[in-house]
Amino acid sequence: MRIATILLALSLVFLPTAPTHAWGFFSHRLINRLAVLTLPREMIGFYKANIDYLTENATRPDSRRTVVPGEAARHFLDVDVYGDSALTKNGLPRNFADAVARYGEDSLMRHGIVPWQVAQMKGQLTAAFREHNTDRILHLSADLGHYVADACVPLHTTRNYNGQFTGQRGIHGLWESRLPELLSTDFDLMVGQAAYLDRPTEAIWQAVAASHAAVDSVLRFEQEQTLLFAADRKYGYEERGGQTIRTYSRDFARAYHRQLNGQVERRMRQAVRLVAAFWYTCWVDAGQPDLDKLPRTPSAKEQERLAQEAARQQAPTLYVPGHED
Repeated sequence: MRIATILLALSLVFLPTAPTHAWGFFSHRLINRLAVLTLPREMIGFYKANIDYLTENATRPDSRRTVVPGEAARHFLDVDVYGDSALTKNGLPRNFADAVARYGEDSLMRHGIVPWQVAQMKGQLTAAFREHNTDRILHLSADLGHYVADACVPLHTTRNYNGQFTGQRGIHGLWESRLPELLSTDFDLMVGQAAYLDRPTEAIWQAVAASHAAVDSVLRFEQEQTLLFAADRKYGYEERGGQTIRTYSRDFARAYHRQLNGQVERRMRQAVRLVAAFWYTCWVDAGQPDLDKLPRTPSAKEQERLAQEAARQQAPTLYVPGHED
């Protein structure tokens, strides 16, 4: 199993890269790809036939963050804005309409809506399965995988998402992109067969809570390692895409990873497990339709839609407050 994970990781390293958001393009693609491999026999044929679609389009929500109004808020939740009781039973309402009534939609969008977004998309993907709509199933599966994975990221649950309030700007990319890209070939990311979620809404809120519980160590351990590394050892320069960029050194990244004691690997495992569980739960709740009877590839119309979306991403970007760097 570990060999399969290593080969998959290496095959994705060379996919085109883009500015860091959430897990980073490398990790989002790897999470969606590995989630496919956990699906039951009745699903895996259809999903494996489209594994490249689900891999490549795992990053589409990040690509449209600055061109689609309202997109940015779907990737995070600033738990600390709402106080210590935010994630308790009597804290933030699990129903989005109830949350809007209490806080107002503008405030919610400013501080992120990722668990509500996942809950909404769970219903949408279930409906797509019921309708036997290949294009919708693939489109929603890829996007849902992205948002579920985002909920598993500690820095997507705090206002201090990039260490900007603690003099640690750049930690976002260090934890979510640099460490996986350097070290994921040594991770064990095979998580067994997808499980059914009896309470999917609660499952995504629990994922957010687990992520938020890790925020303190994410920030504190980086500060502690910084005290041990001079600036010329903490950072280095590497060639990427024909450019020389300044980045965290390999020595610093590995030292930080050791102090985190496998935290990034554990959160990636949870992301793979939860993405697959949501896909599987949607299929079961739709009545377990026979996916072998569906077209095996996205239609020409879906390919055209993707091309049009990619073209729109070349338009001038919008300013989107919240977790924008």
